[in-house]
Amino acid sequence: MKKIISVLLLGITIFTFAFSSPALAADTVAGKAVFTANCAQCHAGGKNLVNAAKSLKKEALEKYGMYSDEAIITQITNGKGAMPAFGKRIKTENIENVAAYVLEQADKNWK
Repeated sequence: MKKIISVLLLGITIFTFAFSSPALAADTVAGKAVFTANCAQCHAGGKNLVNAAKSLKKEALEKYGMYSDEAIITQITNGKGAMPAFGKRIKTENIENVAAYVLEQADKNWK
C-alpha cells in the first residue's frame, strides 16, 4: 500500500511540474506593458527611430550580436550609444520580461 501511495504521489508531482510554467520564466505579457511604457517611443513595431539599421527585427539582432536574453538585458540595463540606461529605473525582473518580449516579437517579425 505504501508503494502504491508513493508511486501515486510521484506521478502527481511529475504531472504538476510538467504542465506548469516555471516560476522563473519571463512574462512576455508584462514585458509588453513595460516595453510600451518605456521603449515604444523609439522602438515601436520593432523599429529604431534613432538608427534604422539597428532595429529589433530578428535579422538585425542576430547581425549585431543582440539575439539573446543576456545581450538585450545588458543593453537595457546599461544603455549604449544613444540608448539610455534603464537599470536604475526599471526592476531587473521587468527588464528580463522586456527581453523575452522583444525576442518573442522578433521571432514573429513584430506582427
